[in-house]
Order: sequence, then C-alpha cells, then structure tokens
Amino acid sequence: MTMETEQDERLSTENNSNMDGAMELSSASTTIDPRVVESRIRQSASMQRDATMEGNDGVDQPVFPKLSAAQASGNKIEYRRIRCPPHRYTPLRDHWEQILTPLVEYLKLQVRFNTKSRSVEMKTSAHTIDVGALQKGADFVSAFMMGFEVQDAVALLRLDDLYVESFKVTDVKLLKGDHLSRAVGRIAGQDGKTRFAIENATRTRIVVADTRIYMLGSY
Repeated sequence: MTMETEQDERLSTENNSNMDGAMELSSASTTIDPRVVESRIRQSASMQRDATMEGNDGVDQPVFPKLSAAQASGNKIEYRRIRCPPHRYTPLRDHWEQILTPLVEYLKLQVRFNTKSRSVEMKTSAHTIDVGALQKGADFVSAFMMGFEVQDAVALLRLDDLYVESFKVTDVKLLKGDHLSRAVGRIAGQDGKTRFAIENATRTRIVVADTRIYMLGSY
C-alpha cells in the first residue's frame, strides 16, 4: 500500500509540474508588447487620415471654367459652307426659320444664306460654347440638303450616335435603263410602303433621290 501511494504522489507531482510549464508558455506567448500596440494604432490612424484625404480630392482640386469654342481654337473664327442643290432651294426658303432657330439659339452660331453662291454659310462666335457646334450645324444642314425633314435632321444636334450614310443602287448591282428604274421602285414600294417598312424595322430615315439612297440612323 505504501509503494502504491508513493507512485501516485510522483505522478501527481509530475502532472502539476507539466501544467505549470504549459501555463508559463501560454502566458509567455500571449504577452503583448505595448510598443507594438501603439505603433499599430498610429498606423491605423494614418490610414484613416489618408482615406479621408482621398475622399476630399474633389473638393481640394481646383475647378477650371469650360473653354468656349473660340478659346479652344485660339480665338480663331471657323467657317463652314454647305451648297444648296437646285431642287432643295424652295424647301430651304420655306423652312428657313425652322433651320435657323436651332443653329442660332442652341448652337450659338452665326448663319446666313449667300444668294450668289447659293450656299448656307455659318461661323463660330464669342458666344459659341460647344467645340463641336460648327460640325454639328454643318451635319444638320447637310442632312436637310440631302432631302431629310427638319424634324428628322435636327436629331443630329441632340444625339451623338446618329450618322448619315449614302450609296448608289449601281454600287450594289450594275443595272441600266428600265432595270435600274424597277430596282429604285422596289426600294420605294407602292406609295412608299416598302420604304416605310424598312424605316420602322431599322429605326432609320431613308431618302430615295434618283439612284442614290440616303440613310439617317445609328449603328
């Protein structure tokens, strides 16, 4: 009985010593240096300060006024001239006010019609703000000269993804005489039904001028 009690006492002593060593190791491993904690706090504070400065970039940056068309071109006056075909002279005279209003009030351009050269002349002024206003105005007037209505051509001033394409019927297939006339007639259709169907299906506007086809729309 005495030997068994001595062995039990040895085992309990060894277990207690092992537990004490483990607690010492765990306490040593979980000890945190206060200098490390302080450095991490400073690092997080600096990161928050940098994030705040990045968020305020839009406020701290200088704001420059938008350049006008004259300032962007070095105070040089730019011109455009669009010739008027003989068959569009009367429609141009009838719709002159509808054409002049968006060019002057919306694009701030100076426009006139030269009776000697039969052409529409436009130029930029000190009030022109948009840099591409002159080109937009030229595209608008050119579309009207091709045969488009003013309501359709004015969309070139409001939208940026509209384009005008043209081709001849003979570019698709070489036709002559009555065959060419029948091909043009098939494109137009009876009372323009085929042309209207194509316009509604493709969301475009089509003008059939003799053997040349003009199309206004987006890609």
